[in-house]
Amino acid sequence: MIETVLNLLWAGVLALKDYIALHVVTCLIPAFLLAGAIVSFVSREVIIGYLGSAARRITSFSIAAFGSFFVAACSCTVIPVASGIYYGGAGIGAAFIILWVAPATNLLALVYTGQIIGAQMVIARIIGAFLMSFIVGLVMVYAFRREEANRISTIKRVEGRLMSRQSIVLLLILIAWLLAPNYIVTAGPYWQKIVVWAVGLVIVAGYAWKVIGLEKTRAWLKESWWFVRMIFPLLLAGVFVVGIIGAVLPTAWVESLVGGEGLRQSFIATLFGSVTYFATLTEAPFVDTMMNLGMGKGAALALLLTGPGLSLPNWIAIARVFGFRKALIYVPTIIILGTLVGWIAGYILN
Repeated sequence: MIETVLNLLWAGVLALKDYIALHVVTCLIPAFLLAGAIVSFVSREVIIGYLGSAARRITSFSIAAFGSFFVAACSCTVIPVASGIYYGGAGIGAAFIILWVAPATNLLALVYTGQIIGAQMVIARIIGAFLMSFIVGLVMVYAFRREEANRISTIKRVEGRLMSRQSIVLLLILIAWLLAPNYIVTAGPYWQKIVVWAVGLVIVAGYAWKVIGLEKTRAWLKESWWFVRMIFPLLLAGVFVVGIIGAVLPTAWVESLVGGEGLRQSFIATLFGSVTYFATLTEAPFVDTMMNLGMGKGAALALLLTGPGLSLPNWIAIARVFGFRKALIYVPTIIILGTLVGWIAGYILN
């Protein structure tokens, strides 16, 4: 009994070790700094005109969805980015679209999915994710319409520049820094990604020192640290739990339940993907292996969508950052939509 418990705890430790080694430096640090920069440098008033509740939903939802397409982030890395935009003044629909689309259908993951599984699944993944994103946005807007009205009413909508030219350049540099390790180093040892990340850090620091100024840089780092304190401890706790779950869950049992097409198979794949943590790009080889063992295409699509888009650490962090009620609406909505999309796609793709 003691040995079993120790093995489970060790599985959690190993999951933490891999997460910290592979994601904290190259992914989370740039993501936290990007979130702090959005709050610090983007005009909270003007952003309402683009992504706020006062903007046309089709416009704000489209900007949020297609903009997220270029952000390679996992279910945990995207939280500081989406929350930074939300607390910067964006509407809840747009913020949760970013929270969903960036990990579920970013460009890097799609390219990798196409290389491993094929173009058919890539097209299905794009269509499924974007359809789900607009429904999620509408659900969140409707569920929290009174809260949003009160929140946005405290911010006066004004016309003007969204941010200064220096701030725009900084945000672009930060986005490039966040994407560069995975886009430039697609294969090879991890230290190469660290080198790319380090070069990006020097560029960011140099630009901030010469252009942004010490006072604004301190304010930016203070905002970034707020996101670190709010999110990072919960992410570590969630990853630890997921490591234990992964050690307990019998793989053969999961495989036997997702073969063929049907609502049950799609639901099981969605539920499994929504709990388990998949780092960006890791979902494609996992799903490919499962398909080779008999997983149906519908269940595979459901797992491709919810695997990188949701996870237990993601649930916890969303509840902490956005509030328990929002997590209680968002997570089941994604599970239901993922199940339905996988179920329908299973019959279309075959």
